[in-house]
Order: sequence, then structure tokens, then C-alpha cells
Amino acid sequence: MANANNTTDDVIVLNEEGAKFGRAMLIAGLVLIAVGVGVGLSFDTRGLKGLLHSYLIAFMYVLSLGLGLLWIVIIQHLSKARWSVVVRRVAEVLAAGLPIVCALGLGIIIPMWLHNADLYIWVDHELVQNDHLLHHKAPYLNVSFFTVRCAVYFAFWGGLSTFFLKTSVRQDETGKAELSGLMHGVSAPAMILFAITLTFASIDFLMSLDPTWFSTMFGVYYFAGCIMSGHALWALSLMWLQSHGHITTSVTAEHYQDIGKMMFGFVVFWAYVGFSQFMLIWYADIPEETHWYHWRFEEPWKQVSIALLIGHFVLPFLGLMSRWVKRKKVSLAFWCIWLLIVQYIDMFWLVYPNGEAADRVPPSALVDLTLAAGMVALFLGSAIRRAAGINLIPTKDPALSDSLAFHNI
Repeated sequence: MANANNTTDDVIVLNEEGAKFGRAMLIAGLVLIAVGVGVGLSFDTRGLKGLLHSYLIAFMYVLSLGLGLLWIVIIQHLSKARWSVVVRRVAEVLAAGLPIVCALGLGIIIPMWLHNADLYIWVDHELVQNDHLLHHKAPYLNVSFFTVRCAVYFAFWGGLSTFFLKTSVRQDETGKAELSGLMHGVSAPAMILFAITLTFASIDFLMSLDPTWFSTMFGVYYFAGCIMSGHALWALSLMWLQSHGHITTSVTAEHYQDIGKMMFGFVVFWAYVGFSQFMLIWYADIPEETHWYHWRFEEPWKQVSIALLIGHFVLPFLGLMSRWVKRKKVSLAFWCIWLLIVQYIDMFWLVYPNGEAADRVPPSALVDLTLAAGMVALFLGSAIRRAAGINLIPTKDPALSDSLAFHNI
């Protein structure tokens, strides 16, 4: 419980039921991933190639959630945001689930070390030697350097998310105001490194699926989806906690409205970046660049492209425009779930229609969804386990009283 000066009489620590739920999600996640892999290898006509495509979609999807939440934590500390203090700890806890997500990246890296080129054709040494363009890119696109880069990304994301959570929790114990200054100081260089690592990770895992194509806006495109879906998961997590009797009075419609504003903003930003990338490439009409869109504008992917445009921008833009939609839990929850679904469709759209995959690796709903559900369950289960025994509100943060009294204009 919290003191009268800093917080409310809310229940701010997960009970044993919450801890058990976290363990159950971890087990469920492992089972679902095992089922997805088993079905993909034993019964799916696509074989290992199809399984790897499904795995990559699921991995990049759950990674987008974790990175979106990590960005939320960084930006709150960087801007010294006062409105978000009461809800920030939940984002810190969720972001701290990133290490287990990074561990899932081994499912992409290990097949590459076994010389499997089903995902990335540049893993095939013979093909690289016989293709002038791939040979020219070989100093960057090779398995050893790819692994080194991934190790840097994963170490940075995992270490940073752990640092923010541990430092924030330490402030609860010590009450030292200078810890807020420490997190603020770290957040500035962290934001720069976050932008760099996210951009290169999106290039490595997604854009290099077609090593002949490139876009300088691709990292920003992936970033926009990360932040949008990160806010959606943040809001849903707060609602879940409140539905189970935690932080019921501390978190109000005012906080949900601001989270909803950010969701709305990044819905628009995603559309802006996506259109800008398309417009520049299509207007230039260079075959080496436009083929990427040709694959997605032909059947059967044309329908997915149209659905993505409407579902990722048109409908949520209209649906989230109202102030009242963002203040009501039911309506906000609907759009949060909607945006999390279309973020998965976006990853699906980025991975499948690439070269041979466009015709020869048809989607398998059972494997795709089982792997995605399993990875999300592992991510959330790990985060809930990290939350056990710590406050869900940073009780000693100097700005907590301002956050509790926050009202939108």
C-alpha cells in the first residue's frame, strides 16, 4: 500500500494468483511453440521453409511489442514526463520481458549456421559467388557478421530494459530522487542507440529477405508499427490489472486518453511513412525497387495489401479520432486489440511475398497463429513473473503526485 502523500490505497503488488498466471503463461507459451514447430515439420506440406517463414513472422511481431514498450519507457524518462509516472512501471515490467524474446531469435540464427537458406538466400555461398550483387553485399550479408550484430542488438535491448526496471524499483526501496536523474541521463544516449539498433535489426531480419531491394525508410516503417502496438499492449495490460483489482483508482481515464492519443498519432505516422516510401519508389519507377511492391499488388497479396491499408489506417483513424473513444475502456480496448491484430498482418505482409515465397510458401494459419500465440504468451508470462513482489506504481518517484492528479485539458 502507498502513503497518503504519494499515492492511493490501491492494491499495487501482484498477488499469488498473478504469479501463478505468469507461470501458466510461460508453460502455455512453450507448449504452443512446440505444437507449432511439430505441426510445421510433421504435417505442413510447406516443410521447413514454411515453418521458418511462420517463425520469423511471429518473432518480428512479438519483438515489435517489446521494442515499442522499451521506447515508451525511454521516452518517458527522456522527456521527464509527469503524467505517465503512475502507469510507467507497467511499461517497464513489460519491456523487461525482452530478454526472452531475444532468446527466441536463436530460432532464426541457428538454421543459418546450419547453412539453411530457406529464409535468406544470401546464406547460400554458391549463389552469392555467382551473383555479382550478392557478392558485392557479402561483407555485410554473411552469417558471422549477422550473428555479431544480433548479439549486439539483443544485449543492448535486454540490458537497457533490465536497467530501467531495476533502477526504478531501487528508487522504491531507497527513495533517492537522484535515481530519476540517472534514468533521465541514460535515456538520451539510449534513444540514439535504440534508433540505430532497431533500424539495423529491421534491415537484417526483414529487408534482407530480398537482398536486391532496399529502402532508407524501412526502419522507420517498422518503428512506427512497434510504437503503435506497444501503446496498445500497454493500455490492455493496465485494463487487465484493473479488472483483477489492482491500481483501480490510481489509473484513470486521463491516463488512458493520453495513451490513446499516442496510439492515434502513430496510426497516422505509420500511414505517412508507408505512403512516403511507396510514393518515392513508385514515382521513380526503377525496376530494382518497384518489384517489391509488384509482388504485393498482385494476387493473392493484393487483397492483403488493401486490407492492411484499410485496417491499419482508415478505420482506426476514424475510430480513434474522438476524445471519448480514448477515455472509455471498452472502446479503447477494442481498438487496442484491433491494432495488435493488424500489426501481425503487417508482419505477415512484410515476410511472405518475397521472391519465391510469394508463390511457393503459402501461409498456414495453424502454424502461423500457434507460433505467434506461443511467443506472445512467453513474453507476457516472463513480464508477469518479473512483476512478482514489486510495486506496480513507482511509489517514491518525485513526480508521482502530479501523475495522480493529472487531468487533460
